[in-house]
Amino acid sequence: MYPRHVLPILLEALQDTPVVLLNGARQTGKSTLAQQCLAGQSHRYLTFDDPVVLAAVKHDAAGFIDGLEGTIILDEVQRAPEVFLAIKAAVDKHRVAGRFLLTGSANVLLLPNMADSLAGRMEICSLWPLSAAEIAYDATINRADVLFNGDLRSLKLPHYERQELIQILLRGGFPEAVSRVSDRRKTAWFDSYLQAILQRDVRDLAQVEQLTELPHLLKLLATRSASLLNFAEISRASNLAQTTLKRYFSLLETLFLVYRLPSWERNPSKRLVKAPKVFLPDVGLLAHLCALTTDRLLVDPSLMGALVETFVFSELIKHVDFSEQHLSLWHYRTQNHIEVDFILEDRLGKLTGIEVKASATVDAKDFKGLKHLQETEASHFQRGIVLYAGREIVSFGSALWAVPLSVWWAKIGDI
Repeated sequence: MYPRHVLPILLEALQDTPVVLLNGARQTGKSTLAQQCLAGQSHRYLTFDDPVVLAAVKHDAAGFIDGLEGTIILDEVQRAPEVFLAIKAAVDKHRVAGRFLLTGSANVLLLPNMADSLAGRMEICSLWPLSAAEIAYDATINRADVLFNGDLRSLKLPHYERQELIQILLRGGFPEAVSRVSDRRKTAWFDSYLQAILQRDVRDLAQVEQLTELPHLLKLLATRSASLLNFAEISRASNLAQTTLKRYFSLLETLFLVYRLPSWERNPSKRLVKAPKVFLPDVGLLAHLCALTTDRLLVDPSLMGALVETFVFSELIKHVDFSEQHLSLWHYRTQNHIEVDFILEDRLGKLTGIEVKASATVDAKDFKGLKHLQETEASHFQRGIVLYAGREIVSFGSALWAVPLSVWWAKIGDI
């Protein structure tokens, strides 16, 4: 069983919060982790994927909850939104820490009627697909914190070959996909995964039998991963009206299939681009939708750019979620097209910029955006990092570093 970054956070939350929700895409390991949290103590597990259980809660949610005793795991709660008000009533009647551990495959923060009903009573923890560190069984160190202000000189990163990087990119982080050895079997898994979500889960959320445009739209968004989100351009490319497009995009976002990364802004008077970036949260899913293979990537290295940036994004969001420094993640772009791929910011407003390069070499011009950020935000800027496909950690001047991408999967131990 893979170690999970979020496990200590979950265990702490269960000690003082009546309702804990483990939220994330399907097949990220939520059910397994929920039962691991309660291993060794008496509990009952029920899933709303079971038609009998689902029928019971939809018939009488209050009676269903009142009939449960002790510690309860309720799996796939997004399929029965009426259960939230029933849980609220039960918690208000008898408040006990850790009584309900819920899992959901739809983002309740985008379903306000569900989230608001348990405000003040529920803590939400995110479970993303496996990080590269979790796959390497070295999940203790938060690598976002290390990049933000850790001692880079102390890192001992192993050398790796380009083909190893490609394999890490193509596998992604879904546990089942990671466990499959052949490309053919991985492709079969991703095909069935998407078919199940785009049929069953979309039908449940949208209350429609079929949205035939969604698979095409998801593939279109995959080709735009790591780029600015431009609904007008996507509307033209997809032949969807913008109102329809935005509704479909929200559905995909709710199911954790796409993610919009907001732009960073401190001073509204600065001439910054305010559009978010769009990403697919799993690089393996992106590679599948874009039909990227080892052979294609070896023959055409230009295909690596968006794939590597999406990989870094997916690693950052996984580590930001358990950051001890409570980091937030942004992108930065001015109207003069000066950009920094990612910004990490702490609660005091301190900034670390991160640029991503798919090449194995770095030179001074790769630090252009980071130097601009360093000059314009001198009082808050901590460091600028170029993550690249090379082997050595190298200083490029005051607070500027080139760091290998292997920082995400190397076993770096205690720093």
